[in-house]
Amino acid sequence: MAPPPPSWDVVSVDKPDDLNVVIGQSHFIKTVEDLHEALVGVSSGLRFGLAFCEASGPRLVRRSGNDPELVELAARNALAIGAGHCFVIFLRDGFPVNVLNPVKAVPEVCGIYCATANPVDVLIAVTPLGRGIVGVVDGEPPLGIETGEDVADRRNLLRTIGYKL
Repeated sequence: MAPPPPSWDVVSVDKPDDLNVVIGQSHFIKTVEDLHEALVGVSSGLRFGLAFCEASGPRLVRRSGNDPELVELAARNALAIGAGHCFVIFLRDGFPVNVLNPVKAVPEVCGIYCATANPVDVLIAVTPLGRGIVGVVDGEPPLGIETGEDVADRRNLLRTIGYKL
């Protein structure tokens, strides 16, 4: 007999506009310590909080970080998402572009759903087994195609913030 079809849930990530969030999938309780170590190694000025939804055993939201406010925010959002083996990282004084490679290099990390400062909705499938992330909605749809002036503005911005020479 086939299992019943999934139901769906949408969880809006609760975050201030000035924070970046990274949401991903992992597979082992060691994720918390390994992500913490990876993030600490990025920059001494990076402030972060992370949380991981354990999918078996006590099934707790495991948490860590170097900023108590961000740790609490990550834990609260991970609990709201409630999908096994997902993790949530909040960043202050740093950008996802600076942490993505170290995060992806953590052996337990299976994938990244988003890394953004935009508003995020997490799309959840719910089955008798539990909850799983099927995707995210990251920001709003485009309003048009960039013009030559927009290209120049983009290039100037990247040079102004130090990402291009």
